[in-house]
This record gives sequence, structure tokens and C-alpha cells, in this order.
Amino acid sequence: MSATAVPQHRLLESPNSRAIEIGPWTITAQTNPISNAGESDALQAAIGGIPLPEMTFGNNSLVLEHRESGWKYAFTTEEALKGVRNGELGEGDGGVKVGYADAWLKSRTGVSSDIPMPTTVPTKPFDWTYTTIYPGHNTQSSSTSIDWRPAERNNPAHTIPLSELTRHDPILFYAEIPLYEDELHDNGASHLLVRIRVMPTCIFILQRFTLRVDNVLFRTFDTRIYHSLISSPPLIIRETSGWEAPYDRVKWRLPKRDDMTPLTDPMWIAKILSEIPSEISQEIGAGTKWRGLGTKVEVATLK
Repeated sequence: MSATAVPQHRLLESPNSRAIEIGPWTITAQTNPISNAGESDALQAAIGGIPLPEMTFGNNSLVLEHRESGWKYAFTTEEALKGVRNGELGEGDGGVKVGYADAWLKSRTGVSSDIPMPTTVPTKPFDWTYTTIYPGHNTQSSSTSIDWRPAERNNPAHTIPLSELTRHDPILFYAEIPLYEDELHDNGASHLLVRIRVMPTCIFILQRFTLRVDNVLFRTFDTRIYHSLISSPPLIIRETSGWEAPYDRVKWRLPKRDDMTPLTDPMWIAKILSEIPSEISQEIGAGTKWRGLGTKVEVATLK
């Protein structure tokens, strides 16, 4: 049994959203069905015309509001997809070039595709894996912005405390918010998901992008946000981490050689990538020179 005192809080619920008010925070998770045709057209235009992932949850979001400072931070499908490379891939984009990539692009954007591009707009190249290193964003309605600065390496207050997150404290609020998913024309999978936990002592968010390109590579990009509810002044920690490895190097770690199921499990993929020596998984990767490799920890103080 946990002896952690549960602070006063209020839970709010509507058909497509859930929220918690705790201390100076209001946190709202929106979970809706896949975008309909009209919503998809508007979203596609907003992100520059690239074809949308097969499963796009354009109305889903997670919004954190710190009422005392006016700071608002969000994770949304539109902003995440704006992080997908629109145009020819260059140095650092981590482009994955496989034999069927061009055929796949034509199948999604050509005249005979299910979602053809408007005839007045030429088909543009884009990152067909939907890789994004989007870490969330300040919302336009945020009345204050904060300055992210590099964490001090030897300062315990600038580190996400894993021991606190693994304690069996009560979970006051939990939400799982899918933003998009695509099966890459049956050549793998790409998806982006946000999870949040609010516990008596802290707020913790994990947004995870996972990519599997069959017989080519695995890639993960995590954004973790942690806030201790007793920190004064309020401190936010943001950790972004990217890993990548050749497909066979991950496949070799399967518990059972005849069971490929773990290769479709983002949690298992992330675990294996993080266990591979970092000089491989966070520096060399799969040889794509993707800029998302490595780990960066930043902090910001709310005023």
C-alpha cells in the first residue's frame, strides 16, 4: 500500500474528452474517432498537402494549462505532422530509401489512388515513413512562453526520477491518445501515441513515435515531460531521445525465433533499442544520419 497523500483534485468528463484539475494545473485529453473526409481535407491543406497517414486522429490532443502563469503546452496531430519532411529529403532527415518507396508514393498520390492529390497541385515528395521529432508546442492561446535551457548534468532536480515513476502510487488520471498510424503500404508501420499519468506527486507524459520498415530498420523517438507538483518555483523537465538500428539487429533479440509478434510492439521495440549500446543505437543508428538520434534534456521554470 502506498502512503502517499492524495492532493485535492477534480475529474471532468465529456463524451470525447477527459480532464483533471489539480493544484494550478488543468490537463485535458481529447480522444475522438478517425478524422472524416472533410476534416482530413482541411488537415492535409494545413500541413502542406502531403497525404495523411491511413489512420489520422486529427481531433485528438493533450493540453496542459498552468493557470497561475498562463502557460499552455499541447500535443496535437496537426503540429506533429507538420514535423514530417515535406519535400525532397536531405541531410539529417533520416530518409529511408527502399525499392518499393517510389511505387508506394505513387500509390498514395497518383491518379488511381484512393486519396488522389488535387489535379491542380503537382505531387510532391515527402517522408513516406511519417517520421517526426515533434516534442509538443506552446499553444497560440498561451499567455506566456517559457525558455527551455539545457539541464545541468549533475543537478538531481534536472533529472526525471525513475524511482518515483515506478512507485506504486495511486494514478489520479491516465489517458492514451493516438495521433496517427500508417502501415506503409504493408511494408511496416509508423505510429505516434501520447500517454499521460498524473500521480499525487507529479505529472508525467510520454509521447512515442515508432517506425518499423520491414527488413530495413527500427526507429523510436520519445518525448518525456515531467513535473514535480511540489517543485518551487514550478520546474518542467523535457527529455527527447531518438534511437535507430538495422532491422536484423533488433530481430535477432526476439525471445522466440518463430514468434515475430514482438516486432509489432512499440514497447518491446523501444526496450530493445535502449538496450543496444548507445554508440550504436544513438550515434550510428541504421546509417541514415537521422538528426533525431541521441538524447537531449532541457528544463524550464514557470513564473
